[in-house]
Amino acid sequence: MDSDDQMEVDSAIPFEYKGKGKAAESLLPFEDETLPWVEKYRPVTLDDVVSHKDITTTIENFIAKNRLPHLLFYGPPGTGKTSTILAVARRIYGPQYRKQILELNASDDRGIDVVREQIKQFAETRTLFSKGFKLIILDEADMMTQQAQAALRRVIEQYTKNVRFCIICNYVNKIAPAIQSRCTRFRFSPLPMTEVEKRVDNVVDAESVKLTPDGKKALLKLSKGDMRRALNVLQACHAAYDTIGETEIYNCTGSPHPSDIETIVNSMLSDEFTTSYQMVNALKTERGLALQDLLAGAFEYVETIDFKPHARVYLLDFLATLEHRISTGASEKIQLSAMIGAFKNTVELTTK
Repeated sequence: MDSDDQMEVDSAIPFEYKGKGKAAESLLPFEDETLPWVEKYRPVTLDDVVSHKDITTTIENFIAKNRLPHLLFYGPPGTGKTSTILAVARRIYGPQYRKQILELNASDDRGIDVVREQIKQFAETRTLFSKGFKLIILDEADMMTQQAQAALRRVIEQYTKNVRFCIICNYVNKIAPAIQSRCTRFRFSPLPMTEVEKRVDNVVDAESVKLTPDGKKALLKLSKGDMRRALNVLQACHAAYDTIGETEIYNCTGSPHPSDIETIVNSMLSDEFTTSYQMVNALKTERGLALQDLLAGAFEYVETIDFKPHARVYLLDFLATLEHRISTGASEKIQLSAMIGAFKNTVELTTK
């Protein structure tokens, strides 16, 4: 084979991307088509991060004055913690931000050895030809062991000259107080419905999704301020159905439909015990519902019913006990009977 033939063969071989992780992924073709919507519509700049304007403004001021402290972000999932710090990294370092940050997640091993070796090594070395500090992001830090956190607090102090830490977690009480005191804390609260709705509307327009008004209402109700959940449910429904209404949203998530919950609660309050038990059991089998979901739905529906205060207290206390029993592996049949019994007792208490 002469050199011309060899060149033709070489050019036919697809270009292989070296490197690993997200830096290589970003080069791959067709990424927009195959990416989940959560990643595709992830905020790129601090201005794109919805709702937490007070937090983003404060961080912008820190960056402008070149006085970024160590950060601690905490709050429920899907509220924009990781997106915010990645937007900050882009803002400080530009498109090549991946070279300047070390991102460790709960899925990575983050015991005491990683703190002593990987984090220390990254913190000790300075990047050639670039001024300023590097950034270490510890995502889901509430999963770190106490020993690793103890080792980390010394590293945070030692290497403040070249490194800033951003610690992200869902539960701030699982982070050692010594680490909390070394960081500036920001709480990311669940997103307001209006903000989730705006982003959902953008995605619906961009992806040509047929979403009915009642479908949107159900989606926002189920998301409970979690943007990630809202977009994942929307994408799953879009893949499964042409038009997405309320029923499709509930079918897709496996959550009981409000009308089913209403039927079940009304039956438990008014029908005779055996009739009610058989009806709920049949509905559970037919719709494939879990008692845990029924309990959560019944709790929300009970809020709308007018019980006497002592009867309401009894019922809510009993529902909490039932949920605890189910979570520890109790029999669903017996707990279902107990739930119907609790509603019957509540009716008696109300009539007294």
